[in-house]
Amino acid sequence: MQIWVDADACPNVIKEILFRAAERAKVPMTLVANQLIRIPASRYISAVQVPAGFDVADNWIVQQIQPGDLVITADIPLASAVIAGGGHALNPRGEFYSKENIQERLTMRNFMDELRSSGVNTGGPATLGQNDRQAFANQLDRFLARRGA
Repeated sequence: MQIWVDADACPNVIKEILFRAAERAKVPMTLVANQLIRIPASRYISAVQVPAGFDVADNWIVQQIQPGDLVITADIPLASAVIAGGGHALNPRGEFYSKENIQERLTMRNFMDELRSSGVNTGGPATLGQNDRQAFANQLDRFLARRGA
């Protein structure tokens, strides 16, 4: 099992949680971004810089994952592709995407995208709060415990 991080938009506080978890559980983790990502010196943590471009990092992650891998992302289309490939997808707020909920999330995402395209100000997501960080850390810990990591 490997952890992949869609690192371009991943909040730093979530990356810090992931760094500690990868070390503690001795699970390989790769951060993927189209910019240089700072990572701690670790035999379990690596970073890959992909070329700039729309969905380049997402496509790279989808090509690399194996069934059972975990991908950290808030990108719903990426989460959908991960699930279709037999992987697991967890967003930075601690919500797992699943076969049961991904279609609903895609539909809502596309609807909101259409609203924004038509000029409607839909706002953005709420600021990542302490409860979100705790929910993420708890879900990650439970996932790793189930995997025996």
